[in-house]
Amino acid sequence: MFLTMNKSLKIWMNGELIDWNDAKIHILSHVVHYGSSIFEGIRCYETTKGSAVLFLNEHIRRLRDSSKIYRIEIPYSEKELKEAVISTIQSNSHKACYVRPLVYRGQGALGVNPHRASIEVAIATWEWGTYLGEDVLETGVDVRVSSWNRLAPNTLPSWAKAGGNYLNSQLVKMEALMDDYAEGIALDVNGYVSEGSGENIFIVRDNVLFTPMSAQSILPGFTRGAVIRIASELGYEVKETMIPREALYVADEVFLTGTAAEITPVRSIDKYPIGNEKRGPVTEALQHEYLKIVQTGKDPYGWLTFI
Repeated sequence: MFLTMNKSLKIWMNGELIDWNDAKIHILSHVVHYGSSIFEGIRCYETTKGSAVLFLNEHIRRLRDSSKIYRIEIPYSEKELKEAVISTIQSNSHKACYVRPLVYRGQGALGVNPHRASIEVAIATWEWGTYLGEDVLETGVDVRVSSWNRLAPNTLPSWAKAGGNYLNSQLVKMEALMDDYAEGIALDVNGYVSEGSGENIFIVRDNVLFTPMSAQSILPGFTRGAVIRIASELGYEVKETMIPREALYVADEVFLTGTAAEITPVRSIDKYPIGNEKRGPVTEALQHEYLKIVQTGKDPYGWLTFI
């Protein structure tokens, strides 16, 4: 499954809006050799009340948190970064788009020690469709359990959304695609369910939702948090707990969550059918409430920032 990137007009780079084709880095930038980047994936939706960025404050805060973990000092305040996101969206005349803020180590050092490398910041926006394919929010996707485990604790910090961490995700994703699955589910170092290559995971059993704990080498996503909040308000019990692999196969429903994936149902895992092999009622109820916010702009939680 491959998505074509739709080229936009402008990219914000180190405080300036420049032409898309001019947004370049040097081949000896530290990030190219050592994966020393921090990034976020953000969605801007066209709601009935106007264009709005979902979880903008939360994403920018995590960008700074990730940078702090990797000892990168961003030369812009959170306010400046949020203003730059909005400015980039406006400069590209987007009504709806995907937003990619990126902080990376540039030139000045070539070696494992990064401290002499410059700190560069860029923000790109482009129009992007459904992450895991058209119509999957209703029909669901087929996934497999990956042969690749998630990172062990105290190796790489999974709470940091860092470029280097996603080498593991690439292995999970490529393996799944080569075997004709839409996505892979990685287990943690102890063999319990962790997450997908770029999504968190929930299972439903007897109307109770289960999701891995944040300490199980996952990136605790904002869509994951939204689902926990919405599910609780709809009266569902949500348990953050260790999930054995076999629990996936006997679940009534399974779904993936993420900024790009939104709430995507899973219809089979390792060729085991899940439920009726289509979106289940709990997943549908959660989708309805989540998508209602981003489509209508009626946001009781303060998750949207209107442009």
